[in-house]
Amino acid sequence: MKIKYSFKLIVPAILFGMVLSVPAFAQDEPASQSMHQAGDKVEQVGSDTAGAAKDAYHGTERVIKDTTITAEVKTALARDKNVSSSGIHVTTTAGVVTLKGNVSSREMAQHAGQVAGQTNGVARVNNQLMVVTSANTN
Repeated sequence: MKIKYSFKLIVPAILFGMVLSVPAFAQDEPASQSMHQAGDKVEQVGSDTAGAAKDAYHGTERVIKDTTITAEVKTALARDKNVSSSGIHVTTTAGVVTLKGNVSSREMAQHAGQVAGQTNGVARVNNQLMVVTSANTN
């Protein structure tokens, strides 16, 4: 009789324990998937950060090159005896030099564009120089 009584207590206890443990086992799979997804997200963030750093590096490198080109074009224009560079503003973006300002003749504007175009690193010249003649009202 004792065995039947013990069996009646043990079997429900075991079944009850199994029922309680099923959700824990069921959660192991999603937890594993969640950890895997979290790992993938961390890896993606790391990859995005590396890409952003690489883009920042190349952008900075381009800005430095453009600044160097601008300085060299300004120096070349200042040294050229056929160009009055005081009214010429030079900017460079991605190797494209833009000349703006006023000059006294069309020839000077063309020559300034040629000087800029011959400078190392210049991909193209956007010559926006305006010819202004001074009117003499005497």
